[in-house]
Amino acid sequence: MRSTKKIAFALIGGLISVSAFADGPVATVNGVAIPQSKMDMIVKQLAERGQKDSPELRDRIKQQLINNEVIYQDAVKKGTDKSADVQAQLEAAKQQIVIGTYINNWVKANPIAAADEQKEYDRVKASQSGKEYHARHILVKTEAEANAIIADLKKGKKFDDIAKAKSLDKGSAANGGDLGWADPNNFVPEFSSALTKLQKGKMTETPVKTQFGYHIIKLDDVRDAKGPSFEEVKGEIEQQMQRQRVQKLVDDLRAKATVQ
Repeated sequence: MRSTKKIAFALIGGLISVSAFADGPVATVNGVAIPQSKMDMIVKQLAERGQKDSPELRDRIKQQLINNEVIYQDAVKKGTDKSADVQAQLEAAKQQIVIGTYINNWVKANPIAAADEQKEYDRVKASQSGKEYHARHILVKTEAEANAIIADLKKGKKFDDIAKAKSLDKGSAANGGDLGWADPNNFVPEFSSALTKLQKGKMTETPVKTQFGYHIIKLDDVRDAKGPSFEEVKGEIEQQMQRQRVQKLVDDLRAKATVQ
């Protein structure tokens, strides 16, 4: 019976010791305790970035916290913390931390409804043309150059070869002027308008002038635009809507403020 009681008391004592250790400081440097809360905060931040908690990780954090405390104490001894520059930086950092926490709390308290996300997805999808165009182009500086190239193409010269040799758009020139598959709305209006009027396999008969110069455009193919599914872009839509809502919050707060 006595033996059983001793074991029980030993277990209780061990649990108390472990609990006390867990709640105690990470370390003490020159009599100054580094609170466990600092360790927990860093571990939490790293976990949010995908870092796995482990004894090795905590030991590395502990050593860094000790190093930071040693440097901080010496800096304070030398009055570094009292300099106007440091005080200004501390005030700026404090403001950013408070603002960041305020915005995060507001976003959590004002979640975006799934129906609103779906509505935004449908709106963006509807704004797309519904078609994707696979085009090539040759870009030159003058209309005369463009007309000369059109004449050469009508004589049978290859579009790819001329694009490689003469196009000012070096990004596509190396690929024979190939622009790949794209929504025509991604291009400047003049280019888009000329492109969508072409029939498959045809090129523009006259130069197309844009802010970049003069283009000869050839349409290789057309297909229905598939576009990403709602699930594929849900995260991006949510972030964009959150940014818009936060900006409205800021605009509303500023409208109420007295700014001189």
